[in-house]
Amino acid sequence: LLYTKDHEWARIEDQEKTGQKIATIGISRFAVDQLGDVTQVELPKEGETVKQADVFGSVESVKAVSDLFAPFSGRVVKVNSPLADSPEYVNEDPYDEGWMIQIALSNPDELKTLMDAEAYQSFLREQGD
Repeated sequence: LLYTKDHEWARIEDQEKTGQKIATIGISRFAVDQLGDVTQVELPKEGETVKQADVFGSVESVKAVSDLFAPFSGRVVKVNSPLADSPEYVNEDPYDEGWMIQIALSNPDELKTLMDAEAYQSFLREQGD
């Protein structure tokens, strides 16, 4: 997984047929722990385009409403629609059932701006100091 400083994660897959890179995106366990119980998730519609670092949706919890930021630019190819009725999936399993959207990357070079797991853990430690 790759991570942003805004606590989104991305899992990159290469589509064999098209060679297109597809990224599944969600929020990290750290973000979930900070938010508390998620009560609502707002996500874009399939087919919409997002730009790196722009807001693509929001997560509402018992504590706050937090914007979701796109780790990179691309077109939304899939939305985890069960989250509309079951936002608790984000709390229970943020890396599997709690994923948010899938994006077809328009600029794979933007991947270089994300952190690997080790760098993300270092980032979290620095934030805690």
